Amino acid sequence: MAGIRIIPRLDIKGPKLIKGIHLEGLRVVGDPHAFALDYYGQGADELVFMDIVASLYQRNNLADIIQRAADQIYVPITVGGGIRSLEDVRTMLHSGADKVAINTAAVARPALITEVAQRFGSQCMVLSVEAKRKSGGGWEAFVDNGREHTGLDVVEWVERAVALGAGEIMLTSVDQEGTRRGFDVDLVRTVAGCVRVPIIASGGYGCPSDLKQAADAGACGLAIADALHWRRAGVAELKAHARAAGLEVRL
Repeated sequence: MAGIRIIPRLDIKGPKLIKGIHLEGLRVVGDPHAFALDYYGQGADELVFMDIVASLYQRNNLADIIQRAADQIYVPITVGGGIRSLEDVRTMLHSGADKVAINTAAVARPALITEVAQRFGSQCMVLSVEAKRKSGGGWEAFVDNGREHTGLDVVEWVERAVALGAGEIMLTSVDQEGTRRGFDVDLVRTVAGCVRVPIIASGGYGCPSDLKQAADAGACGLAIADALHWRRAGVAELKAHARAAGLEVRL
């Protein structure tokens, strides 16, 4: 049985940690630095920071937050939102990030995926996918925090992005995000069956059985926000549940 990474996801708007449902109806949670330190202390395997309005305003404001976190946190940090160029990637890596998650700019100019992978390594180039179910079946990729259609089929887009150099996929189900109804297991299984890079499932964690279902579908990382932010579960508790379900978990 493959191991699983428990990855707190911190969505940022301005200086605040926020949380929504279906990426909308955002509520302020608190200070992202305090929450990041807490999750690190609890044993998080990695952290994800997403500037959720960056693409809308064509900028990323996370450099200071990442720099502050990286001074005290020694697990891999992924940062996303508004990253549009190699210079943006370089800024984030110099601030202390280990990986960058790119969505909108990759859709607009897929060659950016190859440029990032060649310059900084494919392990650094995370394709961020915001997926919504299509009425006729399958999923469409969205950008701008789930606001804008791309017309791209998620599976076809992921296959293309991996061929271009993406080394990891952060797969967010907009339909499930913030609902506590579980991950979109069909989405994870379908994408995992088409590519051979690590997949982080994001959106929908509700109860312990969701961990094994997502892992069995092919996720090797689980991005969790709602349950952690609102103290419905802690990192150690999630790992204990995963271990009890027979999953390999990092100490």
